[in-house]
Amino acid sequence: MRLVKPYVTANTLKVIYYSYFHSIMNYGLIFWGNSPDSIKIFRLQKKIIRIMMGCKSRNSWRKLFPNFEILPLPSQYILSLLLFVIRNKNQFQINSEIHQINTTACKLTPTLCKCNKIPEGKHCIGVKVPFT
Repeated sequence: MRLVKPYVTANTLKVIYYSYFHSIMNYGLIFWGNSPDSIKIFRLQKKIIRIMMGCKSRNSWRKLFPNFEILPLPSQYILSLLLFVIRNKNQFQINSEIHQINTTACKLTPTLCKCNKIPEGKHCIGVKVPFT
């Protein structure tokens, strides 16, 4: 990235980022996004964004991601969980379908897995992410 940065525009850098890094990072993110090793990928993502912006490693990454309209890894993981829940609505039940207790929130419950056996699976974590 450092080699081509002086010769290309910001849009070209963004295309390079999406083609080389983002496509690999996003592959299977729903399965490995909550693992302890995901912090290594997030650090690499921050390093790449800093190189794209020409910033030093001490600069805050929080202001750099919006410049390229790129989601940080944790946000990308949450987005992939939400998209999974939306695409697989048939695998979830609303709590009001299970019991008659009147709750204010429309909470979902996975129907296919036991969350006490696999508490970190995509079904169990996907229903814990709040969305409206």
